[in-house]
Order: sequence, then structure tokens, then C-alpha cells
Amino acid sequence: MITRALVAASAKPIILSLLLSGENYGYQILKRVQKVSGNAIDWSEAMLYPVLHRLERDGLIKSEWRLTEKNRMRKYYLLTELGRQDLETEKSQWLCVHKALMRLWRPAAERE
Repeated sequence: MITRALVAASAKPIILSLLLSGENYGYQILKRVQKVSGNAIDWSEAMLYPVLHRLERDGLIKSEWRLTEKNRMRKYYLLTELGRQDLETEKSQWLCVHKALMRLWRPAAERE
């Protein structure tokens, strides 16, 4: 089980990364996160939608309502150019943290 703090910290780069491959709607995002994490990350709608709204408010994503084939409205989220740029920054920062942790977790003799 991943801690709440880590889930919260990773939500932005995960969502931006998912949207890099194309538009998604909320339920689809929840399922994709679950799948790519091997079920280690199991977000709820209550967790996801405030993050999506914040990302949209910040101009990193945009949304669009569309009619589905079943005649229901569905909100799709898309990555903006600003979101692409921000994702590159996020990626660089996360890779830096990952690299530091990998160094620290090696046996002491290999760290030198």
C-alpha cells in the first residue's frame, strides 16, 4: 500500500503523463492508473476530480463535454501545451529524486 502523501505528490505527474497519450475521461483515468501501477495505486473519484479541477484551473489541462454513444454527457480531459511543458519539469524532478534514492539504497560499498 502506497502512503497517502506519496499518492498525493505523484497525482499531478501521473495524470499529465496519462494525458500525454491522448484524451481521457475520469473513470478511464482511474482504471489506467490502477493498471499501470499493477493495482498499487487505487484512486477514488473523490481524490481524482479535485486534482483534475486544479490542473484545469492552472491551465495544464482542458476539458470538453461530449455526448457518448449512449446519449450521455461525458467530460474528456486533454493536455495543454503548458501541461506538456510542466510535465517535462515534473519528469526531471522525479527522475532526480529517483536517482538519489537508487544511490542511497545501494549497498554502502557500491555507493563510493
